[in-house]
Amino acid sequence: MEESWILEPPAVCCSNYLELIDLGSSQLTNMSEPNKPLFRDLDPDDIEPETTEVESLCMNCEKNGNTRILLTKIPFYKEVVLISFECEHCGYKNNEIQPGGEIQEEGVRVTLTVNNVQDLNRKVVKSDYCTVKIPHIDFEISRQSQKGEVTTIEGVICRAITGLQQDQPIRRIQHPEAAKQIDDFIETLEGLKSVSSPYTMIFEDISGNSFVENPFAPKADPNCSKEAFKRTIGEDHILGVFTKEEVGEQDENNKDLHTLEMGSDNVTYEQLQGEVLTFPTNCPNCSTPCDTNMKVTRIPHFKEVVIMATSCEACGHRTSEVKSAGGIEEKGVKIEVKVRGPQDFSRDVLKSETCSLSIPELELEAGPFTIAGKFTTIEGLLKDIREGIKKGGAEFGIFGDTKDENSASSINNCMSRLSKVLDGSETATLILDDPAGNSYIQMLADDPELDEALRITHYERSFEQNEELGINDMKTENYEEDS
Repeated sequence: MEESWILEPPAVCCSNYLELIDLGSSQLTNMSEPNKPLFRDLDPDDIEPETTEVESLCMNCEKNGNTRILLTKIPFYKEVVLISFECEHCGYKNNEIQPGGEIQEEGVRVTLTVNNVQDLNRKVVKSDYCTVKIPHIDFEISRQSQKGEVTTIEGVICRAITGLQQDQPIRRIQHPEAAKQIDDFIETLEGLKSVSSPYTMIFEDISGNSFVENPFAPKADPNCSKEAFKRTIGEDHILGVFTKEEVGEQDENNKDLHTLEMGSDNVTYEQLQGEVLTFPTNCPNCSTPCDTNMKVTRIPHFKEVVIMATSCEACGHRTSEVKSAGGIEEKGVKIEVKVRGPQDFSRDVLKSETCSLSIPELELEAGPFTIAGKFTTIEGLLKDIREGIKKGGAEFGIFGDTKDENSASSINNCMSRLSKVLDGSETATLILDDPAGNSYIQMLADDPELDEALRITHYERSFEQNEELGINDMKTENYEEDS
């Protein structure tokens, strides 16, 4: 049942794996894009996986051993670096996995309810910065106490048990009372593997690079919830993320004659609407410094939005994102549109980050914060969903190398029916549910009652929705006074 890449303390410092790759071989460099490493797809039938071998120091006997490095992609997840060390002198071995992509803009918190033994088989990608909590037994695996791994829920529990058992023989002699308490706790952890009663596991990763499999994909996972959160300044520092002010850097870039300087006190509202703001950032694909353009515009019959677009000259990657400029509305909004064919494909759609999406006929659901904000058409949104499931799919909780036939059948059926909807041979209902009220679908008639395919419902948010949006703790009056 347990499948795991078990990782012990690293035998070689690999914080900058690109330096090791440069020392070993040039075959892992993309020749068309020399500055970008080549990440190969994870394929068990690949005879030549193109690993890079580097001679490195063994931490056990202090002689030279051999480290092998493989840049690869976990299907439907992201790029990772697999590192394997072996010393021929003392036989010491060590495996390690490191994220090959960038640190995410927000952290991620995944809350899983383990209801049965089948849930123990869920695959897990756990980074170095992931904290694992089991609240009902007051157990926690703190971040950076273990190296990253690809494992299962049972693998996480088994590794915790192995760690607690490590010094027990000596502890039973020197500290028998403490050893007895640890033995009792190990029995409690062993009992979790039988799942005699449901319990909750929380995976909180400040880097945003951890992942728990959804066996129900592309439907929503009824036993697992995922939410994004803003990191604190201290957590940014743990990840090595600092602002320019903190490191004493000054932005000396020349201002474009056609853009406005960010943070300028002389910018009027009228100028802001007519100009494009440009600020430096890093490419989300290859981390090369590039520029992001931002513009405030108004969607007719709706509200103002902020459009942000990034284009990287180094790798050609482009990305765009839309955010509401008007804040949170007084009520949430639920929009249902019947996609009947080409007449509905051209409807403009604004989907905010807080908006969840579902298509009941296809049993497809995506929660809030899983798909970035988009301003597109219904046809464009459906194509993005199809391509996302086909190429990536992490936002739907899909773990690509799963061998579960039922999951694969459900995904293939969803893809097939989604293609029929795009061909116009099948109808479907697209539902956008946004508790912040910042999503929109274009009406084809001036009077909403005349548009039979569109239904808009405004509703009062629940306490939980206000809590997720941060409204419950928001103080708008007398906020300068002490609480």
